[in-house]
Amino acid sequence: MQKSRLISLIEETAPLSLAASWDKSGMQVASPRAEIFHLAVSLDPTPAAVSAALELGADMLLTHHPLTLSPRFPDRPDGYRQTLALLLSGDIPHYAAHTSLDANPFGPSAWLPDELGLTGRNVLEPTGSALLPDGREIAGGFGCVGDLPQALEPGAFFALLGTFLPGLTASLIGTAPARIRRVALCTGSGASLAEAAFRMGADIYITGDFKYHPALDLGWIDTDAPRPFAVLDVGHFSLEEEMTKRFAALIAERADGLRVSFVPGHNPFIPITLTSERTEVSS
Repeated sequence: MQKSRLISLIEETAPLSLAASWDKSGMQVASPRAEIFHLAVSLDPTPAAVSAALELGADMLLTHHPLTLSPRFPDRPDGYRQTLALLLSGDIPHYAAHTSLDANPFGPSAWLPDELGLTGRNVLEPTGSALLPDGREIAGGFGCVGDLPQALEPGAFFALLGTFLPGLTASLIGTAPARIRRVALCTGSGASLAEAAFRMGADIYITGDFKYHPALDLGWIDTDAPRPFAVLDVGHFSLEEEMTKRFAALIAERADGLRVSFVPGHNPFIPITLTSERTEVSS
């Protein structure tokens, strides 16, 4: 497949017009390659991901996260320089679909809302508009809020989530209501959208990367009209790893004749339980 056609195919699902102004979505490392036969897709452009792509024989790398949000000289022997060295030595073009993918409410970023069957959805933070291949003009944005088919008590809701995120360790912040009907979500780091989720009537908000003081502030979102509201911090990795995997499958389905390989990412957070006994840590 022509590289230009592949990039157009990527941008049909991750339109650059939806990306945040601070973002670096798009081509990260250029290459004179005009024809792409094998695309590797991964969450992060780490040295391990690039090495795996090269071992698979891929001739282009697509990641969700960009190489860096603040371009700099490769002036020290770190992972950034190693990733650059691997890409350049292998003559591998690298493209990142970051907030351009996050902000498409009809794309892979909505995989969990789709699985939960949320209806009446709205985005939490609009970012712009884009024209989809089917001619629809969509209003894009980060996160979404919608309604479950039926209200669930918290235990049943968490069990439902467990069918899609098995074995996940999460943190509950705030107070869940007796019945959960309206659910908000944002893949990756969405702590800044908690108030928007509350204002749009969510009973619970699922996201990652919540910090201590914002967690404390949840109880002060609306002291004039207090109501139960909870955040479930599932970490940065879980929702985005699955999103990227589904994006790879979507490209494989639409790019006839192109080989597409998903390279699993690595969650840098390893949960351990501290006891007085010797703790075994898996690598």
